[in-house]
Amino acid sequence: MRTGLLLAALLAPLGAQDIYDLLLKGGQVLDPKNGRNERLDIGISAGKIAKIAKGIPAAHARRVVDVSDYVVTPGLIDIQSQPSEEHNSLRAGVTTVALPSAPKEAGEHPKLRIVSGVRTSVSAEGLKAGDILTHIYGKPGLDLAAARKRGVLLDVGHGSDGFLFKVAVPAVKAGMLPDTISTDMNRQSLMLPRATMSNVMSKFMAMGLTLEQVVARTTANPAKAIRRPELGTLTVGGTADIAVLELRKGPAAFLDSSNAKLSANGELRCVLTIAGGTVVWDSEGISLTNWKDAGPYSNFK
Repeated sequence: MRTGLLLAALLAPLGAQDIYDLLLKGGQVLDPKNGRNERLDIGISAGKIAKIAKGIPAAHARRVVDVSDYVVTPGLIDIQSQPSEEHNSLRAGVTTVALPSAPKEAGEHPKLRIVSGVRTSVSAEGLKAGDILTHIYGKPGLDLAAARKRGVLLDVGHGSDGFLFKVAVPAVKAGMLPDTISTDMNRQSLMLPRATMSNVMSKFMAMGLTLEQVVARTTANPAKAIRRPELGTLTVGGTADIAVLELRKGPAAFLDSSNAKLSANGELRCVLTIAGGTVVWDSEGISLTNWKDAGPYSNFK
């Protein structure tokens, strides 16, 4: 009798364990808002982050992804982009874009969160604390120090004509860093100068910013700027919007809006994007099963 009770007591906790839909194992979790920068596992259930901890057993998940070679961040936020470029946003780790107004577009992109009503300006005149000045490195002569002193937020807004190395490099060296990094992405800027989010983040790392600094400026900072504090963070109970990034070493070159070049040694790229708990981009197939182990194919799922 006692043996039976002891066995039941031992088995009860195992049976009560949560079973996750998806488990990200061993990644370097970088979450500026929560002050996290350490190796952790992330369990995802029903589109939400269910657990963040060390050593979550793989047996407790239906699907396990080894992300030990990568950096895991909250889904990136682009406060200037075009909703028509949904697929290009998602493949760069962006899970939220902000537009001046987007009631129709919001319903057309279920995988990409659209935030409407965000206002940016290309002129510092009349802006007050909390307002967003964009294209800050697009032309010489902007008094960024005065705008920042008034509490105006400084945004990159790269685009086809909003970013010049001859303005950005001296400004960054002088400590005039952006509060938020955005792409102002459109079909033209996607071709040249290739202004995706991971590309623009890489440019700022090439100019001297750390990985922690560029991630803060694409997660926690823009979430605060657009007054959506639930975004840009990895929090238990929150929506599972996640980017998995690789810092690839080796020769790289980046272009500005005039197609001037900056050479560097390394670039940031997105290998996996999870939006609402669903894998929507997987450049290396790290979330997938090797074909030899896949068993019978069924509708390619």
